[in-house]
Amino acid sequence: MSGVILPVVLTLLVQAMVSMSTVAIPVFMPVAAGELNVPPSYVGIFMSLIYLGATAVAPVSGYFINRFGAIGVSQICLVLCALGLGAISIPVVPMMIIGALIMGIGYGPVTPASSHLLVRTTPVSMMSVVFSIKQTGVPVGGAMAGAIVPHLVILWGWKMSAILVGALCLILGIFLHPYRKQFDTERSNLSRLSWKNVIESVKMAVSHQELRHIVIASFFFSTMQLCLISFIIIYLIEDVKMTLVQAGIILATAQAGGIIGRIVWGALVDRGVNPRLMLGILGIAMTVCALLSAAFSPQWPFFAVLIVCALYGSAVIGWNGVYLAEVARVAKPEFAGMATGGSLFFTFAGILIGLPAFSLFVEKSGSYPLGFGIIAVATFVCGIVLLLSHNSR
Repeated sequence: MSGVILPVVLTLLVQAMVSMSTVAIPVFMPVAAGELNVPPSYVGIFMSLIYLGATAVAPVSGYFINRFGAIGVSQICLVLCALGLGAISIPVVPMMIIGALIMGIGYGPVTPASSHLLVRTTPVSMMSVVFSIKQTGVPVGGAMAGAIVPHLVILWGWKMSAILVGALCLILGIFLHPYRKQFDTERSNLSRLSWKNVIESVKMAVSHQELRHIVIASFFFSTMQLCLISFIIIYLIEDVKMTLVQAGIILATAQAGGIIGRIVWGALVDRGVNPRLMLGILGIAMTVCALLSAAFSPQWPFFAVLIVCALYGSAVIGWNGVYLAEVARVAKPEFAGMATGGSLFFTFAGILIGLPAFSLFVEKSGSYPLGFGIIAVATFVCGIVLLLSHNSR
């Protein structure tokens, strides 16, 4: 057990910091949009640029991990996120686009790197809960962004907020350096990047019978997840008439729900619940919560919105740990990074396609609730398919 704790803590810190840097963008975008003279709903298109970079680099993550080690790759990712936020702080649209792409390149390899490290240090009996704990770094970072960034924006403006979050990324990258000697022991200078490896990584995710259904579901689950994270602030401000600080509290609460959900769902799977059954239940749960969120209005009590979003977050943010642990479990340890990278190609593709589609739909229809409702249909179908098709592992 003692050999598991340090890798989990390190990977959790990296996930949290990279997540905070990404979620900071939709938090300060309502303010930045006014200065940039663009509709706030365009945050979906902007976020999709991050996932364009992540989608492009995820399938080749295995090469970089073999070449530089999991900790080394994590350091590089943190530096890229800091550079991306620095570029985003320059209020010129082309520079911000470049910054988003740089952040995406830094975001893509983080999860494969952590999977590569943890699959070597975690007993099979603890796989789901350990991966879920590690993945709580994503909602932890999101909660930090929701709770802290609005106050930074009020005190110092959105541009300085981006720079400060980037500085935290650099500090963590420096902190990780002493651990390279301990954990990056399997690096190989013989590792070569090739299109064959990229294709094999993606092919592994969809050709494996045990992975196919959950990989396809991840396409739609990730769309729902990022639509909540990217648009809930704007939706609550514009339609429900909340302040930025109130909306930030709601986002932080949803992320807190995700933290609890990831640990609880992972623990249940380790105690015998079939992972596909769990993912099917979560697909139905996120559908119900999305429809409830679509019904929000200024007449709803703040506490009621808080409860719905906490439950929403537990499902729509809580599914990832079970998913990634199942991918790592099915793949052999030496292929965990490659399999995770290939599966994340489809997960990120859902975000890449879904977010701009949601933005454009909202811009044309003027309705956030209708947008959430349409995505809810897709997650409902995925949930039903997983419930009907799960097999005992």
